[in-house]
This record gives sequence, C-alpha cells and structure tokens, in this order.
Amino acid sequence: MGLAQYAVIAAGEEWGVLHDGNLNAGYATKEAAFEAAAAAASLAIRLGHEVHVSVPGREEGEAALTKRRT
Repeated sequence: MGLAQYAVIAAGEEWGVLHDGNLNAGYATKEAAFEAAAAAASLAIRLGHEVHVSVPGREEGEAALTKRRT
C-alpha cells in the first residue's frame, strides 16, 4: 500500500488539512482540523496505508487552538 500524509496548516484565520496536494480548509480551531485529519487517517490505516499526521506547535503569542493572538 501507499503512504497517506495529513498536515494541519494555518489557512488565513482558519485551519486546514493538506492531503495529496489538496487543502480542505474552514476549520475554526487547530483541534478541529486535527480531528478531521485523524478520521481520514483512520480510514487510510484500515485500507493498509502507512500514515503520517503532522500538526504545528503554537507560535509565541498565539492562542492554544486558534490563530488569534492571546
């Protein structure tokens, strides 16, 4: 089987999940984007793929889960 990679990334003031060059954006929080990536990754595992999920750490001054400053 193949490799399924999911990357949670900032998309303007929102968050998105990048997979196979496609960005699925519109998540209000980093956690919501991660949960969507995890659900997709779970399906990929069932299909036999190796799975990588990445989520960036918080930048200085950034709220824990949103893009808004604290």
